[in-house]
Amino acid sequence: MKKVLVLGAGMVAGAHVRYLLGLPDVRVTVASRTLRKAAEIVAGHPRGEARQVDLADEAALERFIRECDVAVSLLPFVYHPIVAALCVKHGRHMVTTSYVKEPMVALDGPARKSGVILLNEMGVDPGIDHMTAMRVIDRVRAQGGVVTSFRSWCGGLPAPEANTNPFGYKFSWSPKGVLLAGMNPARYLEDGREVFVDGDALFDRRWTVPVAVEGTSIDFEGYPNRDSLPYLDTYGLTGARTMFRGTLRYAGWCEVMNGVKALGFLGEQSWDDLAGLTYRQFTARLLGSAGTDVKVEAAAKLGVGLDAPVIRDLDWLGFFGDDPLTIGRGAPVDVLTARMLEKMRYADGERDLLVLQHQFLAEYPGIAGRPARSGHVVSTMIDFGVPGGDTSMSRTVGLPAAIGVKLILQGAITLTGVQVPVVSEIYEPVLSELESMGIHFSETWETVA
Repeated sequence: MKKVLVLGAGMVAGAHVRYLLGLPDVRVTVASRTLRKAAEIVAGHPRGEARQVDLADEAALERFIRECDVAVSLLPFVYHPIVAALCVKHGRHMVTTSYVKEPMVALDGPARKSGVILLNEMGVDPGIDHMTAMRVIDRVRAQGGVVTSFRSWCGGLPAPEANTNPFGYKFSWSPKGVLLAGMNPARYLEDGREVFVDGDALFDRRWTVPVAVEGTSIDFEGYPNRDSLPYLDTYGLTGARTMFRGTLRYAGWCEVMNGVKALGFLGEQSWDDLAGLTYRQFTARLLGSAGTDVKVEAAAKLGVGLDAPVIRDLDWLGFFGDDPLTIGRGAPVDVLTARMLEKMRYADGERDLLVLQHQFLAEYPGIAGRPARSGHVVSTMIDFGVPGGDTSMSRTVGLPAAIGVKLILQGAITLTGVQVPVVSEIYEPVLSELESMGIHFSETWETVA
């Protein structure tokens, strides 16, 4: 019987683990810092086991890895290289849903030498976005064309009917990760010109992005997502004049988050003496004021009126009120995260929404008497969570990784080293199975004379 170790029992682990438990002749161990969370996901399955793991105890972690055939890391990204190095040491394969970073790249040679695959970016963004992009790019190439422009948008959001708070957002995965992503700088290529956006100005660079959702066009708000330029190489588009990857939110998010950032709520320096403070007192300390009227002081610092969206939204969260803080120590972003988790969760039966859209421009040279032409391709995925069941985020992050595990166990993926799903050996079977589960893309191809 094959053995799979799943490290982490967070918000996207449920669909992943249930898929693996549904495979015949596979035993699944879910190891988490919190044993209760692991046990809830395993749910008493006869081929499942919940274990507690202290990630600071590398010897214990090594024992877990030595006993499995494939290890899946759903941990924060800083732990992936540690897990990967232990997998290489013991000849075990590994799957993650996170971006490849330099410490992981450094393990490519040792992994190949050990004959193991370290399969990364097997979620939705990154993950499904790569797979569907490469499917179109490879099809264009097979038809003799070249992709000269690639633009991609992705957002995990409340479904329209569940969009019930002033932020236009609810959390289906790590809220701190969502918030801190707003501090990242970005780079992209636009019509041959490289554009750099400083982290402080990220939300100032935004566009309206209309996407049809259940027959209704919604004007989402989009802004750059980190560094797009490496994907020129990843996708083999070194001759492209535009390469852009962006994040989608409901309209208004960027303006509000600009204000939240400017007031210091995304600060990462820890405070040890929060116990006993109210939200109003915390905000006053953040503003460096006496706290006479923090709402007025916050508005004045931003140069906006009391009816500005950012003031309205922070008021709705309670940061100008006298409720006590729920944490005794932590950074400002931790206080914000904790409060948002209280106020911005999905209610029972509410659906989340995953929107992913690629926009391509393909150029076809004139061949055998046929005139040169160009074509626009738009590939769109709209996926909803299951009311009372798995969120779309859990499905679209967890299932590609689980399918990847299955393919490795079956020997259907023979690649070794550090890999991402941009080759047909990986993306074709994964996309095919996702489509059978209702997670699929619609494509429109329009020829331009």
